[in-house]
Amino acid sequence: MLLIFTHKITNRLTYTARQLFEKILGIEITFTTKVEDFIKHTGPKMTYSKQPLQNEFFIRSNDLLFEQGINDLDIKVVDWEGVPCFFSSGDKSTLPFDIFSASFFLLSRYEEYLPHVKDSVGRFPVKESIAYQNNFLELPVVDLWAFKLLDALQQRFPDLEHKEKSYRFTSIINVTTSHAFAMRGLARTLGGFFIDLGNFKFRSILDRFSVLLGLKKDPFDNFYELIDIHKKFPIKTMFFFQFARHSAHDKNVSTNHNKFRYLIKSVADYSEVSLSTSFLSSTDKTVLKQEKNQLGNLINRPVTYSRLRYNRVNVPATYRNLVETEFTDDFSMGYTHEVGFRAGTCTPFHFYDINMEVRQPLRVHPFAVHDYALVNYRSKEEIFEKMDKMYRLVKQVKGDFIVVFSNELLGGKQHLDWMELYQSFLKRYYV
Repeated sequence: MLLIFTHKITNRLTYTARQLFEKILGIEITFTTKVEDFIKHTGPKMTYSKQPLQNEFFIRSNDLLFEQGINDLDIKVVDWEGVPCFFSSGDKSTLPFDIFSASFFLLSRYEEYLPHVKDSVGRFPVKESIAYQNNFLELPVVDLWAFKLLDALQQRFPDLEHKEKSYRFTSIINVTTSHAFAMRGLARTLGGFFIDLGNFKFRSILDRFSVLLGLKKDPFDNFYELIDIHKKFPIKTMFFFQFARHSAHDKNVSTNHNKFRYLIKSVADYSEVSLSTSFLSSTDKTVLKQEKNQLGNLINRPVTYSRLRYNRVNVPATYRNLVETEFTDDFSMGYTHEVGFRAGTCTPFHFYDINMEVRQPLRVHPFAVHDYALVNYRSKEEIFEKMDKMYRLVKQVKGDFIVVFSNELLGGKQHLDWMELYQSFLKRYYV
């Protein structure tokens, strides 16, 4: 048990400290504001405040965890023994940075509350992030800071107990378009045909008729192949199916199509199945609840995990909607077209609502890579050179390495065989 003295116990402080100490490092903690209790304590202890009490383990605090609401912050990112960090804490501090305030800034997505111009589908742009601008997007800095803290604590308190967690690899298959040509109905099939014809996509026209005539399998229909692949590896796999009405952004098969419904039930026999939300439901709680309940009724089990269309997380509104519709976990925290850690961590964490100043029950699972972030790489070697560095860091801090692939991209060849690449991911990173 580690005792932490502070001049004021706030929701922000307890949220951040419990994430770093308990979730990442496996160290039990308790807080006190009483100097006499701190001095009497004979076990491991530290002070988090503006000034030390004596010559104890001391981290000088920034004001961030004792404030409320959103304020302008002066952030300077500098190097800390090879790891970028910010919120310098001065010479008296045992650590040169207030890693608790820095971690809260990233985990709470503080910067996404600040004014910014959203992209074409309403997302926070990656280029607006402090991680992208300072070249640490591909580093799980929160976890790396936590382990630096652990090293310093163990030097001061060699008998400090902590429970090590284990590295985990999770593969997510995101299904927003289950079939390219099949199960589309007459109107949508004809519409697709004339669009292809107008754009001179003769290969697509040939593929469409080959699928409809039963001469070849639909290119996006690779679900049973994926299930067979997953059986070879002892990893956690999840399928997220969109189960929504057709719209400009949501073009999956009709939820009333019996073969589509059978497909989802069949996949659910072998793997975790949950909801890939529609574009509309990310801002409409009524529609979100309908999609959640309808999918749950189909697979005959509660649906509590979500992935948002286009990874369209708008804090705090989006996550509030998920909480109010009784989702427990979300897997949308990442960037679609950039590899890396949007919240600076590879460890699941709870959503903190800054406007309400409270930790919400929703667990956020940050992913490291979405397959669409890899489409501009010309070879497997380039991709794995990038991914290997991230994998080694995640394994070093015993985090969660979560990858998101779509059945659409896995069904295409282009310049890479995506299915073969996916199997290489599983072989390379599951241990």
